[in-house]
Amino acid sequence: MKAIYDTGRIILRAFEDTDAEAAKKFWGDEEVMRYCLGATPHDKLPLILKAYRECHEAKGLSVYAVVEKETETVMGACGFNVSGEIQEVELIYHFAKSSWGKGYATEAAKACLEIARGNSGVKRIHASVDPNNLDSYKILEKIGFVYAGKEWFEDTAQEESVYEMRLG
Repeated sequence: MKAIYDTGRIILRAFEDTDAEAAKKFWGDEEVMRYCLGATPHDKLPLILKAYRECHEAKGLSVYAVVEKETETVMGACGFNVSGEIQEVELIYHFAKSSWGKGYATEAAKACLEIARGNSGVKRIHASVDPNNLDSYKILEKIGFVYAGKEWFEDTAQEESVYEMRLG
């Protein structure tokens, strides 16, 4: 397991094919994904893991597996959706229910910000939040994101709050 970032308590690393089973506990779980268009079908998870791994290899940024060091368990995902160039990326995070309320999402998001700061191409990071996802609002504000307004999202068919952080 090659760590991309190590906080002492968690490791962020590129996804591996063997992570598909663990991903069912976050991306494949209806409750975890209730603010994000619902659970991902389990048969699609290997393709998603591969796409994120290839994104990291090609662009140096991606969404990463979040591994609890003590147990070596993949408990979530955190990182950047990169569409096109890396000047602007979207921060996302999803965690298995068993890891909620322990500060892992905040810790992983902070680690991702450090990864982005190490990449001179990233100028702006944004995140959108479902109006009912109060925990996500708290995480973004805690790590220094600034409210940038509301925006309509066709995929979720609703207006969501957008937060941002400018790096350059």
